[in-house]
Amino acid sequence: MHPMLNIAVRAARSAGQVIVKSFADPSKIETMQKAMNDFVTNVDREAENVIIQTIRKSYPDHSIVAEESGLSSGKDADYQWIIDPLDGTTNFVKGIPHFAVSIALRIKGRTEVGVVYDPIRDELFTASRGAGAQLNGYRLRCSNAKELNGCVLATAFPHRHRHHYQSFLTMFNNIFQECADIRRAGAASLDLAYVAAGRMDGYWELGLKPWDLAAGELIAREAGAIATDFAGGHNYDNSGNIVCGNPRIVKALLAKIREELPESLAK
Repeated sequence: MHPMLNIAVRAARSAGQVIVKSFADPSKIETMQKAMNDFVTNVDREAENVIIQTIRKSYPDHSIVAEESGLSSGKDADYQWIIDPLDGTTNFVKGIPHFAVSIALRIKGRTEVGVVYDPIRDELFTASRGAGAQLNGYRLRCSNAKELNGCVLATAFPHRHRHHYQSFLTMFNNIFQECADIRRAGAASLDLAYVAAGRMDGYWELGLKPWDLAAGELIAREAGAIATDFAGGHNYDNSGNIVCGNPRIVKALLAKIREELPESLAK
């Protein structure tokens, strides 16, 4: 195993222990609103601190970008850890057992390591660039679906970008007419990990942050999927708009997404 993947796994499991312990005792969960329809809890922050401490012990000079604490620049800017300590906070607060820890490492701007850990199911999705993706040690391969007909897809409503809601509904309608069904589960990192595992045939979402997709995107790609932005390019890190699945499914999704796509989302 890649030595830095080892550290990411250790950090994810430690954060998972914090999350599961708190999930079992809701009375200790303190919820605050960061922005409209965007929540954070004391557990997000505690889990994030555990992850950062674990990374810092082994790599004190690396930079870190974390959802709650932001950018912490290190002496070695070539190495940047990207952390979402609790992806699916709303699920967590509501007692819905579907959330994950997401940790990625970028070296000179390229994602090299990714971990998505579901502490409730004890499912550990991992990937190192060029070495494939695994779930609890078993190799992952994405779906081999050839068309949208019969596919089960994943997405999320743009609850933080409601000015795009009508555009999203158009995409949703265009895609729903062709596929078997669509899931909206509430954790982008797990949506991408499920694409890697073949549980979902494809996925699209708009307005994501780097910590939402960095680890899951690498895991999906290492399982044979591809990822693009809504224009079919590779700007999803910047735009936050992503389409993921095997090449045929991504092509089919893009065709539906591009129908009546406004210029503001054509990236």
